[in-house]
Amino acid sequence: MLVAHYDTVNGRALMKDVAKAGVGDTVEVPRADGGTATFVVREIQQVDKKDFPTNKVYGATGRPELRLLTCGGPLVGGHRSDSIILCAALVS
Repeated sequence: MLVAHYDTVNGRALMKDVAKAGVGDTVEVPRADGGTATFVVREIQQVDKKDFPTNKVYGATGRPELRLLTCGGPLVGGHRSDSIILCAALVS
């Protein structure tokens, strides 16, 4: 699980390019043993924060998966109204 900001009051943040991500893209994550875990994005979902799919994001998957979470949507009261969820499966 990786949770990162899309933007902050100081400008763009780590997930600033989330709109460029697509199904089939790869995400490489450095491993503690010096290797790299490679995941392929299989789903991208944008949901209103009131409808956040907690079990889908935090529940058991039955296989190694990665979830990337950030905010999106319009600013409402100084905060983005939506969550963007990328689900990726381990391929190597």
